[in-house]
Amino acid sequence: MYYRMKLYYFIVFLVAGVVMVGCNTNHRGEVVGVYQRTFRAEVPNGMAYIPAGSFLMGPVDQDITFSQIGDNKQVSIPAFYMDEMELSNSKYKQFVNWVRDSIAITSYLNDDKYYIHPKGTTKSAANSRKYIDWDYVAKNPPFKNKKGQNTTSKLENMYYQGDDRVFDRNEIDVSRLKYSYAIYMLRDAANHQNDKKMKRSDFILRDSLAIYPDTLVWLRNFTYSANEPYAQGYFSHPAYQNYPVVGVTWRQARAFTVWRTKLQDAAAQDGRHLTQSRLPYDLPSDAQFEYAARGGRIGTNYPWGGPYIKNAKGCLLANFKPGRGNYTDDGGLMTVKVNAYLPNDYGLYNMAGNVAEWTSSAYDEASSSVVSDLNPSFTYNAKATDPEVKKRKVVRGGSFKDVGYFLQNSTRTYEYQDTAKAYIGFRCVTSFIGRDIKDRN
Repeated sequence: MYYRMKLYYFIVFLVAGVVMVGCNTNHRGEVVGVYQRTFRAEVPNGMAYIPAGSFLMGPVDQDITFSQIGDNKQVSIPAFYMDEMELSNSKYKQFVNWVRDSIAITSYLNDDKYYIHPKGTTKSAANSRKYIDWDYVAKNPPFKNKKGQNTTSKLENMYYQGDDRVFDRNEIDVSRLKYSYAIYMLRDAANHQNDKKMKRSDFILRDSLAIYPDTLVWLRNFTYSANEPYAQGYFSHPAYQNYPVVGVTWRQARAFTVWRTKLQDAAAQDGRHLTQSRLPYDLPSDAQFEYAARGGRIGTNYPWGGPYIKNAKGCLLANFKPGRGNYTDDGGLMTVKVNAYLPNDYGLYNMAGNVAEWTSSAYDEASSSVVSDLNPSFTYNAKATDPEVKKRKVVRGGSFKDVGYFLQNSTRTYEYQDTAKAYIGFRCVTSFIGRDIKDRN
């Protein structure tokens, strides 16, 4: 009994001491800063760390004569993370399925079991907020009826109806798979900071668009070609799950980056969120892509070095269009897996060839003369009413249907932001927060 009393008083004394220390915020009048949790930078899943550095952006030796679009410029890039591989069908399908299930739950099922309510709120409250319980969704998929729930009738309107049905199959009407999001446009806000008439809402870009890939690009982009098997199964068949997603517009690629950012922000589905451990995901800028493609090498033509597109054994080093159309000579007829061929010195695969890739940069022939030499970026958020010339976005890397010129690190071309192609995909980047590895002791 005696020892129990001593232990009791010791615990009470210890707790009281902790409370007194915790309540002491005076600090004798000294500035000591605000307590923040410790932070340690971690490489995001499937990404490679790209260290900060400087490089000569632009053509090394070959360029289209008198093109006037290939000026050299010394630029410096902060450290960032980049997807090691082009975004695969499997990863984009996770986005599609998330949108599909969200629409089914919020608009059709009307089943409260799929939601969780924040602590301190009641289900009957008029202003009660609720969030989809994704753990419950994983165990009880709306479209699979693992526990025998009869959801077919409730979800009927998500399938093609009437004359749109084929052989009376239940097929999701992909036009219903729309994703809505909002982005705060920091650059627009900075450019209008002295305009007192503008509100914060004036700088918020809102978009809503169908996010399912355009599978008909395999027929539309190759005139008079028998590519029906690709149109029918490239995105949906498991055989192609690790192949690069194609048929996505620039706007769809940007929507994916917003959704991916939401995944990293959500800590729990009860309304509480972790402090962001990383900044938002985005498409790489024109300069980031070229810097990463070079892999830290100076004055090279291709991600693997160069100046040749073959190795010492005569093997082609990327998936492109050799010669006059011997597509199979490089080991791939059309697209190949996202981890095919050897990575560059930063661990990045297919920075040249396979599929070309969207960047966040707007395309302008003279942009190199106006952008900063510190982390340059030339962007423009084109509206639907803008002329086509303002909807051009820089495309990098070259693809399986391109000749070798487009595989060069310095080559840049463009496509329009609302167009989808069978040879354009994308990958994501996110900023590195903290000290660069080069600066660490």
